[in-house]
Amino acid sequence: MNPTSSPALPGSSLNAPRRLRELDRLADGAADSVVDVLVVGLGATGAGAALDAATRGLTVAAIDAHDLAFGTSRWSSKLIHGGLRYLASGQLDVAHESAVERGILMERTAPHLVRAQPFVLPLTPLVSRGQAALARAGFLAGDLLRVGARTSRSTLPQPRTLSAVETRHLAPALRPTGLRGGLLSWDGRLSDDARLVTAIARTAAAYGARVLTRTRALELHRDGALVRDETTGQELRIRARTVINAAGVWAGGLVDDVRLRPSRGTHLVLRSEDLGRLSAGLHIPIPGETNRFVLVLPQGDGRVYVGLTDEPVDGDIPDVPEVPETDIGFLLDVLGSALDVTVHRADVVGAFAGLRPLLDTRDASGRTADISRKHAVLTSPSGVVTVVGGKLTTYRRMAQDAVDAVVTAGDLTAGPCRTASVPLVGAARPQILAGLDVPARLVYRYGSEAPAVHALGLEDPALARPVVPGHPVTGAELVWAVRHEGALDTSDLLDRRTRIGLVPEDRAAAEEAARNALAQSVQVR
Repeated sequence: MNPTSSPALPGSSLNAPRRLRELDRLADGAADSVVDVLVVGLGATGAGAALDAATRGLTVAAIDAHDLAFGTSRWSSKLIHGGLRYLASGQLDVAHESAVERGILMERTAPHLVRAQPFVLPLTPLVSRGQAALARAGFLAGDLLRVGARTSRSTLPQPRTLSAVETRHLAPALRPTGLRGGLLSWDGRLSDDARLVTAIARTAAAYGARVLTRTRALELHRDGALVRDETTGQELRIRARTVINAAGVWAGGLVDDVRLRPSRGTHLVLRSEDLGRLSAGLHIPIPGETNRFVLVLPQGDGRVYVGLTDEPVDGDIPDVPEVPETDIGFLLDVLGSALDVTVHRADVVGAFAGLRPLLDTRDASGRTADISRKHAVLTSPSGVVTVVGGKLTTYRRMAQDAVDAVVTAGDLTAGPCRTASVPLVGAARPQILAGLDVPARLVYRYGSEAPAVHALGLEDPALARPVVPGHPVTGAELVWAVRHEGALDTSDLLDRRTRIGLVPEDRAAAEEAARNALAQSVQVR
């Protein structure tokens, strides 16, 4: 392979041959096949636990029944929240923790993936002056959280009040009638939540963790797990000194004494032209609510996300949650309360829903929106450590607490947690990233690896072209995902390494390019 097309971090490449080698080694029964920590689940928290343990000098295997970021971690709003909502509900510890973790991601570990996002809260006739004053005070309190977390002003600008003219300049689709102005605030924003998980997992692999997708845990025990290779059907035992259950909403199915109360968060996918030019995201107040908003999130790829709901979910947990029409109708209705354009049901080109793995405490009552987002680390009688609750922003702290628990429970010899200062794959100082002579969009998704991805298109001009008209993802990105990011099939490529699959029409158009990327990458192995 041309060295210009190589990963920035040696040992970070995930691919099918590496997966087979590492799975075979774990199954061979040799003494060195016993790992210190087995992590089950490769969402943000599970991948984070694998990285945390590996950087402490522990041997690690991390498995998932499906793929990296297959579950809730890819269905978020793509926001790295500073904790403002939790401050408003009195959860001061969760708010501070969120602000600290946001700063770590933005300034130290993933500045290429997490950047500042401006938001406008329009002061429409539905927002009373008292509500506006409360919101303004909240944004100022959120800025104090930034100060307390020691995040620089250059990273997150100061909130301020906007005139009606300034408000419509940032969001021309807003209805001008009765618009008094707006409130401008800033928060962290991911280029893609699934890409964050991929970066965490690859960084863990670079530190020696064995990252194994398509490996389903059938039984968990204090000394390992019975697993099945989903590509072959073969069953084997992975032996481990300790086990972390980070399976998210599926965690209760692996450990009997963990009780969860999932909550569904739904987002709509719209074409950007339906809402006009948006220079900022929008916080649209939900009528009748004092501290809940619908978010309008321009993606920069011709799409806009609109979300989100917070509805309790009962019954079995599906692999991919369905989006009910009631959620779609609710979100469209809230949009209609503030926009001058009418968004019809036919304008919704895609939709997705994620299930939050909220801990079901015995005294919890009322809506899932009222359940604390504070995470919990639980040790079952069998000795398995389970981590649940929390949110994407605080994945690193959740992982740290889970690894602390297994180090204590297993009497493991380990160093201190290092992940607050370990850069993820692609991370680099902003001035270095700004100086890269490649498309800015690639830098925002791949960081310092953007030149290597771009080089694939230079080597083969056919790979430089977008795989779907009107969407920026190129064939080079698909090939890179197979060679270095662990993509094993078309779903991995279209639904998680890229987000083409969020729009069914685009997904169908990209299927052939995805198959070609898989075939081309097989030829160079």
